[in-house]
Amino acid sequence: MIQEREILKAKGRREYSLEGRRALYLLVLLCLTYLFDYADRMVVGSLIPFIKNDWGLSDQELGTLTSVIYVTIALFVLPLSLVVDRWSRRKMISLMVFVWSAATLACAFARNYRELLWARAMVGLGEAGYAPAGTAVLAGAYPVQVRARTMGIWNAFIPLGAAVGFLVGGYIGQNWGWRHAFGLVALPGLALAVLFWFTKDYRTVPLEEEAGSQKSTALMGLGASIRDLMKIPTLWFVYLAFAMNTAITTCLMTWLPSYFHRFHGMSEQKAGSMAAGLALLVLVGAPLGGFMADRWRKRRLDARMVFSGITSGASAVLLAGAFLLAQTPLFAPLLVLFGVLTVCYVAPSAAVTQDVVHPGLRALSYGLCVICQHLLGGAWSPMLVGRLSDKVGLDNALMVIPLFGLVASGLLLVGSRGYTRDLKRVKPVTLVEE
Repeated sequence: MIQEREILKAKGRREYSLEGRRALYLLVLLCLTYLFDYADRMVVGSLIPFIKNDWGLSDQELGTLTSVIYVTIALFVLPLSLVVDRWSRRKMISLMVFVWSAATLACAFARNYRELLWARAMVGLGEAGYAPAGTAVLAGAYPVQVRARTMGIWNAFIPLGAAVGFLVGGYIGQNWGWRHAFGLVALPGLALAVLFWFTKDYRTVPLEEEAGSQKSTALMGLGASIRDLMKIPTLWFVYLAFAMNTAITTCLMTWLPSYFHRFHGMSEQKAGSMAAGLALLVLVGAPLGGFMADRWRKRRLDARMVFSGITSGASAVLLAGAFLLAQTPLFAPLLVLFGVLTVCYVAPSAAVTQDVVHPGLRALSYGLCVICQHLLGGAWSPMLVGRLSDKVGLDNALMVIPLFGLVASGLLLVGSRGYTRDLKRVKPVTLVEE
């Protein structure tokens, strides 16, 4: 590593590292972007009652307004992740934030369900590459020892963004109409897109593709890159576990306001506020999960996987208990505990997708994770709950959700057995500043 640094100096290049204000500025910018990513995505949750009243849509059609984003993300995340890894993380983030913000603004002008559905699909197109790009940026900017806790802070802004979406949607929708709510949450992203264009990042890391006994320094194509990643068993378990946990959060963020409205007699605004309150509780869970997993990792190398498995199983049990005891005083405390634990897995699991891969494949690694999250988790689950709700009622339909958490727990605990082996196969690479 010392020899590599001397070579960099001879070539007039600097090793990439961020400290103090530069690192903090980058983290703040990424956090704010994630906040409005999820505000734009989930604002529809508290607007469902208003749109239903205006257009007379079924619950399945309303659930599709969320599902279509996850389908679009699943379709485009791989090619966009490859562009992120091979071109520029900061420039791609800037462009993607602009696209999803403009698409959210377009939702305010939709004249019918089809136009609204298309606009929501474009939101998904813009959001498709942000999580992989942001994950790669953080993995390069912060040392591995604090990777999970840094990602925990970043991922805490997912529920905060959902809470902003719920609160803004419920309040603006009730007082000025659902179209104004879409327009309001779209505006901050346009400013963030400009700021991101001028941030610092590391140079694209070249990859070597083996061909028999020879090595080519040409950039690896998408197929070769994916094949390399799919040879890492740990990633399979993490990706599938992410999908199951994403099914839980997506269903709840879509249907919880309607559940509070229909079965607890709350107004649309109060139901949105209650769902936002639950999302805000997750602000504790994401950084707490990253911090605890990093601390445990000092004594146990596979702690990020094991910790994620334990918390996924525990949160599933708490959610099932809350729904079963919905009409008792235990409902609220069980839901609060679930709100804290449900995303404790996110930061450690996201860190694992970066731990076991070459730095030149970091965005693509998380891009594959996003595909699994959305295609195998978020894309179908709100529609499934909506369809079950049309048949057996929303309260009964929500009872299937805790099962996803139990599956995620099993996957993470089994997958932890191969983490150390996969980690030792990664070759160290020195990152160079742009």
